Amino acid sequence: MDQLIHIFRIGAEEAKNIEVSPDNPHNHDFEELIVGMEGELEHFIDFKSEKFISPFVSFVTKGKVHRVVPEIKDGKFNIWVIGFRSDFIPETTFQLYSYYHDHANLQIQKGENFDRMVTLCEMMYSEANQTIPDYAVIRLLLSTLFTMIESERKKTNSVEKPFYNTQNITFKNFLKILEENFRRPLGVEFYAEKLFMSARNLNLICHNILQKSVSEIIETRKLIEAKNLLISTDKSISEIGFELGFNEKAYFTTVFKKKSGQTPSEFRNEMSKIIS
Repeated sequence: MDQLIHIFRIGAEEAKNIEVSPDNPHNHDFEELIVGMEGELEHFIDFKSEKFISPFVSFVTKGKVHRVVPEIKDGKFNIWVIGFRSDFIPETTFQLYSYYHDHANLQIQKGENFDRMVTLCEMMYSEANQTIPDYAVIRLLLSTLFTMIESERKKTNSVEKPFYNTQNITFKNFLKILEENFRRPLGVEFYAEKLFMSARNLNLICHNILQKSVSEIIETRKLIEAKNLLISTDKSISEIGFELGFNEKAYFTTVFKKKSGQTPSEFRNEMSKIIS
């Protein structure tokens, strides 16, 4: 994505075209926020397909395989789609990864709070279409929108996930290094050394923010990529395993099944049925 941010609206007419000929599952090299105001959306993401009735929001992190199929309800369909580069709001994006890691969709209650979210989308769209957009304004509006979404998310969860501001920079840097190296057979010590800290302290930070150890986060990232490749490519199980640092197909299959409850072949077959 060359632009810092791209904002557009999908109405009933365009939804009809997409509904007839939906996209194949795909991923983006940018982050994407969907704000649903009218109609329904069937969303395949996190390796399952769910249907959501507006109002709802969905945050699709960079690299996630997903597919949306709009459904017009009572003749109406209306959503905002906001695509933005990870570095547009870097201080917020990495925290969003932990919130939306495996629950991309959030049902929202109708009312004043959601109406204000829609107003923020309209303000961003208006500013983005100025002759010379002020990206500082758009950045502030987008951060505010995510703050409001997080406020709504907290209402649906009895346990809130607190911020650990003193550890945020380290965690963000860890995610950046992980993204560059997760395909390699590297352990906790590698990442700790890159961050000039002990493995114990890095594990503490990851537990505080994501409630997972470094090893679990590395394995989860590998598993997500493996699932993405199984869905979006025709590569063999051995090729995918080797690409992710597993030298033996049998070991890759064992790890995959332990984490997901299925072999790579079983997962690929099941997803093919769901997607088709």
